[in-house]
Amino acid sequence: MNWMNVEETLRRAEAPLFWVGAFTVASLALWLLYRLLSGFRIWVLGNGQLLSPKLGKWAVVTGATDGIGKSYAEELARRGFAVMLISRSQDKLDDVAKSLEPPVHPRSKGVVLNISSASGMYPVPLLTVYSSTKAFVDFFSRGLQEEYRRQGIIIQSVLPFFVATKMTRIRKPTLDKPTPERYVAAELATVGLQGQTNGYFPHAVMGWLTTKLVPIDLVIFFGAAMNRLQRTGYLRRKMLREQRNGDSLKND
Repeated sequence: MNWMNVEETLRRAEAPLFWVGAFTVASLALWLLYRLLSGFRIWVLGNGQLLSPKLGKWAVVTGATDGIGKSYAEELARRGFAVMLISRSQDKLDDVAKSLEPPVHPRSKGVVLNISSASGMYPVPLLTVYSSTKAFVDFFSRGLQEEYRRQGIIIQSVLPFFVATKMTRIRKPTLDKPTPERYVAAELATVGLQGQTNGYFPHAVMGWLTTKLVPIDLVIFFGAAMNRLQRTGYLRRKMLREQRNGDSLKND
């Protein structure tokens, strides 16, 4: 009798469970399709035609005297924008400004590209101040984007991983460590499509993996381990230099 009751209960639950499963599968399929189409729109089709003076004459680039920032300034100037350069070094700003085309005036539209860093996506021990500063740039930019988007001003937070620049001391570019020119060419196609972007498809994959799949504690742990190795190597090289300098002074 009990077995018959169980069988009858399962039979009655069969139809509702079928529809719950069907709804779940359909939802996952639609979500996956949306993500694939969004990825195709951003990383294959891009939005390269958006960035022209038709959008507005002005573009503002921070960190514009070297590396990624300088490549942005040069590319935007090449496209006909009047570029406002922001950096810490006045001499370098003057040199970059002289190499760009003369500006054409400022009124209601434009693009602001704030270069943050992938290290601002999560805490990075031993680079704590740098990581926190880049997180501020990211949050600040995303807030301003919402404030100014109705005025036709695009403010984008850009969070690259490693790029082959003087700052990173990467001499040989690779697929995941592109040249500044290659990175900027890819990133500019995302303007108007993403308010927050890693800017380059391999970097976007890395960003997705480290924020969606890998637990944050592991990301912090491995980041700390990598930076400890770099610090240990730097201190060892510094000690060897000091020893060599000391030996040279003794010989003199």
